Amino acid sequence: MAITIALILIIVTLLLGLPVPFCFMLSTTFMVVAHGYDPSFLLPYGFSQMSSIVLLAIPLFIMVGGMMDKGGIGTSLVNFVDVIIGRVKGGLGVVAVVSCAVFGSISGSCAATLSCIGSIMFPRLRENGYPMGHSAALVSCAAPLGLLIPPSSQMILYAWVGQQSVLACFLATVGPGIVLTVLLSALNLIMLRNDTNIHVVPPMTLKEKFSLLGKRGKKAAPALFMPVIVLGGIYGGIMTPTESAAVAVLYSIPVGFFVYRGLNRKNFVQVVVETATTTGVVMLMMYCIMMLSRIYVQERLPDLIMNVLTSVSTNKYIILLMLNIFMIIIGMIMDDVSAMLLCTPILLPVVTQLGVSPIHFAAIIGTNLGLGNVTPPTAPTLYFGGRMAKTPVSQMMKPAMIFIIFAWLPTLLAVTYIPELALWLPRLVLGGRF
Repeated sequence: MAITIALILIIVTLLLGLPVPFCFMLSTTFMVVAHGYDPSFLLPYGFSQMSSIVLLAIPLFIMVGGMMDKGGIGTSLVNFVDVIIGRVKGGLGVVAVVSCAVFGSISGSCAATLSCIGSIMFPRLRENGYPMGHSAALVSCAAPLGLLIPPSSQMILYAWVGQQSVLACFLATVGPGIVLTVLLSALNLIMLRNDTNIHVVPPMTLKEKFSLLGKRGKKAAPALFMPVIVLGGIYGGIMTPTESAAVAVLYSIPVGFFVYRGLNRKNFVQVVVETATTTGVVMLMMYCIMMLSRIYVQERLPDLIMNVLTSVSTNKYIILLMLNIFMIIIGMIMDDVSAMLLCTPILLPVVTQLGVSPIHFAAIIGTNLGLGNVTPPTAPTLYFGGRMAKTPVSQMMKPAMIFIIFAWLPTLLAVTYIPELALWLPRLVLGGRF
């Protein structure tokens, strides 16, 4: 009973707007007072769990995302992608989706992806006659690709909490990310095929296209080299995720200052301050979650959840469907970091009892939390996109629901019920059985 009240306490305080770390701390304090847990046992446990070199990668990747956002690399990436796919009706929408995927592979952040690509693409889309409700919904629904395309700080958290391989978790989300990119792009073209207000740029000859591609590719090369350094270093066995994040920070500073010249002293200091603030919040939240997770284990919460689920159905696929619904709801009311930290210790033991690989579950939980970020009524990413595009949310709802129903949900169902979508790349690159 006490653990149920503790979980309800988290959800209610989040809905009331209390800062997330305090919601978890309040729940932990309730369990200490109501159930007699010894703080001298919980406090050292939280500290011991956070003593991990892997966690250093999180503030470093946050800093990289901030510097790439402020550094001006987004424009060169968008211009490069535009040459390839931007000169058909609806092509600018595809450019926005692919740019979100590419930028996500650099920043690893949903918010940074939406902030950077949205600020570049929304004026272009408006200028070319694209309906802004559609455009805002499209870019908002594509921004969570930053959670799926590696490197992703959320996958680092999942790997740390679940004691899994960071590399395998990175690779598990690539398949769903590619599927989602294709579905969003295809839906965008279908929805805009009869829109007569869209201005289509005249096509170029093949010679002109290759010439422009070379020029813009040269300018975009320093930005595109970033994921090569990060992912190539990790998968090549040259660097750990933490070392690759540090190298990415060192690389992004001269690129931002001297190549793209978007960074200056003022916004560099701003990025450092924002990184420190975000890291402090995340670490406090993680500390509280570690203590709560220990209580979850002591109270046998995963077993209780499993018993409740099996009382409804013993079918593995029905149970996975119920877990997906639960995670979507959690993703709707929490930010992605909080939701990842809450769901992983509770649900990972449940799915392993069902015979689901922890690496497969990394892709499932990543897709779920991305979907939760754009699913009404809360939909924090959707509302942020509406503010950036200066578009009423009411105009975004219809296209957003189309993208959710025909792109996000099929991707989620595919990654849930077709394990190979998540596992083929980890098996190919890392070998072994997952």
